[in-house]
Amino acid sequence: MIERRTTAIDRKIRLDARRSVLGELLDRLNMDLTDAGCPEEKRTEIGICAEEIFVNIASYAYRDMTGDVTIEERIYQDSPQEKVLTLVFKDSGIPFNPLAREKPDVTLPESERRIGGLGIYMVKNMTDRAWYEYQDDINCLYLEYRWQQM
Repeated sequence: MIERRTTAIDRKIRLDARRSVLGELLDRLNMDLTDAGCPEEKRTEIGICAEEIFVNIASYAYRDMTGDVTIEERIYQDSPQEKVLTLVFKDSGIPFNPLAREKPDVTLPESERRIGGLGIYMVKNMTDRAWYEYQDDINCLYLEYRWQQM
């Protein structure tokens, strides 16, 4: 028997790729996740990841030009006990796969570490699944999170 997935939220959020609008994205995600019964600890992790990805796009994707970011948000019931959030960050900036970055050596003292990469490392470790595609001149970063129903 095939289980039918019930989608609780399926939306697109389009924002200018500017750090000043980050709060709008985080507020929307937090509200939707709260409504979907996502535990506070998981909401915090998702917020950290969303902030990291959004700020990276706002800071680097368009260099000196302006652009936008589309965030596709989908929350659905995967089983009677589990919900899933899929976030897709899309931008038409410089092609870049953040997941391909080399893992930083977190065993080194802070003064000896190379700058950059720690935020993406955290994102990779906080998501249940992450993947990247470049389609039709668009960067598409997929982040998937799962949590148990209370």
